[in-house]
Amino acid sequence: MVRAAALASGDGALLQAILDSMYFNEIPDFELVAVICPQRDCYAMKRALNAGVPAYVVDPELFPTMTSHSMAVANKLKDMDIDLVILAGYDLTLGVIPYQFRNRIIGTYPALYPAFEDMEGDLCRAVLERGVKITGATAYFADGDGRVGGVILQKALEVLPEDDPESLRMRVLEECEWKLLSEAVALYCGGRLTIHGSRVLIEKEPAAAN
Repeated sequence: MVRAAALASGDGALLQAILDSMYFNEIPDFELVAVICPQRDCYAMKRALNAGVPAYVVDPELFPTMTSHSMAVANKLKDMDIDLVILAGYDLTLGVIPYQFRNRIIGTYPALYPAFEDMEGDLCRAVLERGVKITGATAYFADGDGRVGGVILQKALEVLPEDDPESLRMRVLEECEWKLLSEAVALYCGGRLTIHGSRVLIEKEPAAAN
């Protein structure tokens, strides 16, 4: 059984995909034992508690630096014997966490990485401004800096003529990120991901026994 914790901020829309997968038993050998948020009043906290998942606050305002805050989060994860960390819309820097959970942090990127990899801000707005025809999302392992590391899965999405930044953002979330995050976590829990350098390979699912 893989003991997982999610780091979540804001409305927790991405977190809901994991909560739904847990409710419907779509991820084998998986247990979401905690959700950690930076603010007590964020809706992600309510989503977790409504699903019966313990939620904790590690408030960055209580720490002198973001590094010390990330150390507190990492210590909380270690105290709970967490095997896998899920980035569910977490909007703070990871600091030291990737060094202590190497190849055990999965998140999503709202574009087809490495597209727009050096850009800060609203990726969906940038997609529209550049006239990109195909976008999508990427599930990945975080690297040592907390950025996109090894790519696990990608899913493409057509940009529609009527899209604006908000509608495109919601379609990327609902049609790509929700699915990719749950699928990537399921592959991890199923022991089907192997890392070779910067590449993530997906092992074939074992054939069912007769």
